Amino acid sequence: MSGLAQFSYRRRRAVVVGWVVLLVGLAVAALGMGAAFTTATTLPDSESSRAYALMGSSDTSTGTVVWQAADVDGPAVQAEVDPMLAELAALPGVEDVASPYGDQGARQISGDTAFATLTTTDQVDVDQVREVTDRYADDGLTVAVGGTAFTEQPEPSHGPEAIGLIAALVILLLVFRSGWAAALPILTGITGVGASLLVVMIAAHAVDLDSTSLTMAALIGLGVGIDYALFIVNRFRKALVAGSSVPDAITQAVTTSGRAVVFAGLTVVVALLGMAVVGMEVLTGMGQAAAVTVLFTVAAAITLLPALLGMLGTRVLSRKQRAGLVEGSHAAPLSARWALVLRAAPRRIAAGVLVVLVALAVPALSMRVGNADASSDPVGSPTREYADLMGPAFGEGVDATLVLVAELPDAAAAQAFTALTEELPEVPGVAAVRSVPVQDGQTVAVAAVTPTTSAQAEETQQLVDRLRTEVIPDSGVTVYVGGETATNIDIAEALMSKLPLYLGLVAVLGFLLLMIAFRSVLVPLVGALTNLVTLAVGLGAITAIFQFGWGAGLLGVGSGAPIMYIVPVIIVGVMFGLSMDYQVFLVSRMHEEWSHTRDNGRAVRVGVAETGRVIATAATIMLAVFSSFGFSGERIVSAIGIGLAIAVLVDAFLVRLTLVPALMHLIGRRNWWYPRWADRVTPHLSVEGAPEPRELVTARD
Repeated sequence: MSGLAQFSYRRRRAVVVGWVVLLVGLAVAALGMGAAFTTATTLPDSESSRAYALMGSSDTSTGTVVWQAADVDGPAVQAEVDPMLAELAALPGVEDVASPYGDQGARQISGDTAFATLTTTDQVDVDQVREVTDRYADDGLTVAVGGTAFTEQPEPSHGPEAIGLIAALVILLLVFRSGWAAALPILTGITGVGASLLVVMIAAHAVDLDSTSLTMAALIGLGVGIDYALFIVNRFRKALVAGSSVPDAITQAVTTSGRAVVFAGLTVVVALLGMAVVGMEVLTGMGQAAAVTVLFTVAAAITLLPALLGMLGTRVLSRKQRAGLVEGSHAAPLSARWALVLRAAPRRIAAGVLVVLVALAVPALSMRVGNADASSDPVGSPTREYADLMGPAFGEGVDATLVLVAELPDAAAAQAFTALTEELPEVPGVAAVRSVPVQDGQTVAVAAVTPTTSAQAEETQQLVDRLRTEVIPDSGVTVYVGGETATNIDIAEALMSKLPLYLGLVAVLGFLLLMIAFRSVLVPLVGALTNLVTLAVGLGAITAIFQFGWGAGLLGVGSGAPIMYIVPVIIVGVMFGLSMDYQVFLVSRMHEEWSHTRDNGRAVRVGVAETGRVIATAATIMLAVFSSFGFSGERIVSAIGIGLAIAVLVDAFLVRLTLVPALMHLIGRRNWWYPRWADRVTPHLSVEGAPEPRELVTARD
């Protein structure tokens, strides 16, 4: 690392120019190639996937146009609506329009509401459909568009993310009292993220990546990128204040904090790539894109940042520091006083923090994983307007149709399926059943079951389970329950069944990495267990806000609904890496002091006193960046951003700077016990790099 630091300093202009050339080249390549993102369609093996396979693939889907008016089935309204339906039928991608005013349309009218079903291909333009319907809407006719073919995600807002960056800059200015010192972490983070996002756009031409991968990569990359640069800048400033020259300060910062950044970054990358064990293409792609971003932010932190520090030199210090005055920050004395408080009452503090953490994590026990439907979208949005028209008139489950697909090897199976469809209306939770009479020689039959409740309701999931485990097995025919609603249920169950494996994997990984790095058994055990506590708090937070609906409306994402199935996995993967980051920076300083003094109490106290300020600053910045994504307008991104923001805040202040030191005080010298046989067989890994001169450590104590 020292060689890299010295190279970045000596060739600082070439390094900066190299990064600029890299960004320009990637931008030209990405813009020239264009976007090639795809939505993963591979489903896990389940009943719904077998139902789709039995039915065969289809290039069409259905959407709905619903309208409400007085005397909706009267000639005046029909005369007003028929031209609208004719225009819709003429749009590209619309293959058929089933009007409620036709011979088979009686069931498409209820009270003062009616709807038409549009059969479409993937060439249909939802904006064109809305443009037509909006022209016909007036004071006497309310029109809305919805259904599978016309499902749209809210447009993301990029203003809040900019506010998050501004907030991070303000925090850094307050901490460093230097414009350049505050700007460098932001500049380094943006550079790393920008280059990585361009790489992801180019890579989408070779591998299947969803467009949401860009948002997730930006969310994670900005957070960790700014933090990594912050740790290095902080160490560089401390070295300058201690009397080191600029090149020596750069070398010291890169060989200590820079080494820890590389170690922490690699743990985040491993956690993100570990999402592949869940077995979902979209999650695997997100993890890969985010891992690329983390690698680029690490690279920028240990190459571009040292070069910029070499150009700026002492200008990263405040005016008082440059004048040779003693550093006047109040943050370091506060962390030192807090370290003394922890040493004085570790048992009471640990017990109190555990009570708070358990209370924050309790909502996670009630977490329901699924897919939010239009009924939980923000009031006033087009999708919510559609749900508010359709639901009261035709039932909450009108867009939650379950598709029953039967194999008919013989006439007996056909008769059994006919009997089943006749019995289904009596099943609790079934609102209606539609099927076509089975013809002689037919080998596959399909029936549509409309639930009484919406797709996101727990009762709908219970209906699917009831059909599969109680009703269909007694019918004497092989029937698979499919459709979009059942598919979402199957995906959620498949993913959640893999979540314990993923949790165990990241916990064991964290334990092994910390054990090798710090030559200890109990320190990594405490780290791994507290990581799990942090993850539980993060999941509890999103459950309370996005499922219970406690404040979800303030974020502009609608009311309470089940948690989208990819959210828990992403929070687990990202927070594992971030928790490891803070644990590494905290414990590496403790380990350094322990190596000098063999005094556990002093090691814990010095570790908290010297890293408390930078960890608190890093967590506050991460809070600003992550929480800004909470106002993106996209429910999934908002849930991930808010979940990570709360989890990182709790992890830094309650777990790393309070619970972990308190427990280490209680454990005592046994913190650093390591079996001799393990010491012989495990590789030596120096996270903190070369120790600082002893007199510097003593002076700070």
